[in-house]
Amino acid sequence: MAFHKIINDPVYGFITIDDLLISDIIAHPFYQRLRRIHQMAMAHLVYPGAVHTRLHHSLGAYHLMRNALIELVSKGIEITPEEQQAAKIAILLHDVGHGPFSHALEQVLTENLHHEEISILIIKELNKQFDGKLQMAIDIFTNTYPKKFLYQLISGQLDVDRMDYLNRDSFFTGVYEGVIGYDRILKMLSIHNGELMVEEKGIYSIEKFLLARRLMYWQVYLHKTVLSAEQMLQRIIKRAKLIGAGCQQPLQSFINGPLQDITLEQFCSIDDTDVLMAIKSWRYHPDKVLALLCNGIIDRKLFKVRYFPYPVAETDIEQKRNDVMNSLGITAEDAAWLVFTGVAVSRTYNFENERIYILFKDGTVKDISEVDNALINENLRPEVKKHYFCYIRFYLNKVYLPSNAIQRSRNSPNYKWETRR
Repeated sequence: MAFHKIINDPVYGFITIDDLLISDIIAHPFYQRLRRIHQMAMAHLVYPGAVHTRLHHSLGAYHLMRNALIELVSKGIEITPEEQQAAKIAILLHDVGHGPFSHALEQVLTENLHHEEISILIIKELNKQFDGKLQMAIDIFTNTYPKKFLYQLISGQLDVDRMDYLNRDSFFTGVYEGVIGYDRILKMLSIHNGELMVEEKGIYSIEKFLLARRLMYWQVYLHKTVLSAEQMLQRIIKRAKLIGAGCQQPLQSFINGPLQDITLEQFCSIDDTDVLMAIKSWRYHPDKVLALLCNGIIDRKLFKVRYFPYPVAETDIEQKRNDVMNSLGITAEDAAWLVFTGVAVSRTYNFENERIYILFKDGTVKDISEVDNALINENLRPEVKKHYFCYIRFYLNKVYLPSNAIQRSRNSPNYKWETRR
């Protein structure tokens, strides 16, 4: 009897697992760890429903890959059962290298080691444990397999990864501008000269897909309050590393130990809960900056963020830092942790790499930006940049800062609640 299992999914209804090897991979601890890693890091502080995980997303991407392969095979594209299995495994494991809070801590916790590099290491380890059965998946994932379109389905400007996270993130945040016609896009996929393309009838669906991604970036992923929370989270880890703040294993090795000594097993044992436990314990740390940041995250007392079309003046930055120094009695160096600037960047369509091609009925091929009356055109080539100014807020004219005991203003609701108990 053929293996068959279904998983209930709030976005797609049912996800079918019809391969025993894939089922075994899903059951592996390396994959199950994704249950404990938020897909959207700190976005739940703005959109309370955004608490879905990397496991949700990877299963959704697997589902779309499965449907895409079925569609391409029905159009006569030669894809062997082994290649279909490998492509599904590759997309299932494409995010297995994410660390705690996904992209928010990627540049901090593992210090510029990209999650895809870690994913490859983990997949290779799984390949050993599964007696070499994942080798073709590794070749597809690293773009060394001859059929390039299988890689393009995993990583490109029109891949099933992006299709799922737009649909899923839109669903869980309630931001419907991110909804795309993924089913129609999958129906319009085709292969021409070994490249993934979209049939002419799918032009408008692709334009909607690209615009939805643009809207989701500025309305959700780069929402100023989300940006504030993620910047605070990054500074917590950086500050903890700087002062050597103590915490429990396995996070301790990432905070105070040399990263080159960390094993793959140690990385695969760390998740969001380890970081949250450390943040809760650091709320009462004697280092004032670390305590401020941690309390801000736990109690959602987030920094103020303002976007500008131009760089923030140095005089404004210095004035705000002086205000913080005088209010908190800290040094200029410490004030720089609580008042800072940066740049948020997004691009609707990358005109240089991994272009989206439209296949017309007469066999001609055009880039999506070159079709007649194109909505995606050269005007969208430049990156959209927004300069931001981020700084600590003051609540009730007092900074929210417990030390060894919880300090609260007598005028605060929390104080009244405690006295009524």
